[in-house]
Amino acid sequence: MVKTSFDHHTGILHSTFDGNVTIVEIVEYIRATKNNSEYPRKLKILTDLKHAEMNFSPTDLNLIVEENYKSLERYTFIHNAIVVESPRVTAITMLYQELAKTNKYKFEVFSSREVALQWLVGQ
Repeated sequence: MVKTSFDHHTGILHSTFDGNVTIVEIVEYIRATKNNSEYPRKLKILTDLKHAEMNFSPTDLNLIVEENYKSLERYTFIHNAIVVESPRVTAITMLYQELAKTNKYKFEVFSSREVALQWLVGQ
């Protein structure tokens, strides 16, 4: 399951991925973010994957990258701080980081929500 909330005070989109997360849920989340015209065009996202089990294969990452590129067409820039805990999710996230290189999207991987938030606020 993917839950989101936007903090209007900080301008940060908080996204929490919980339990078994499928490729369909991730694509729906990306498309919803892309189509939300109320988010700032320089978007900051705090993504919490600490309690997520990614229920897709590493080859599905190409679909995620493709959807993110489509989303970036509607944004000036996206900073994403990703919090991970499990070794498998960390590995998938690091592989994604190599595939998703673009000048309009920067993300870092963290093991602590607090440090991730500090990085995001400084962007």
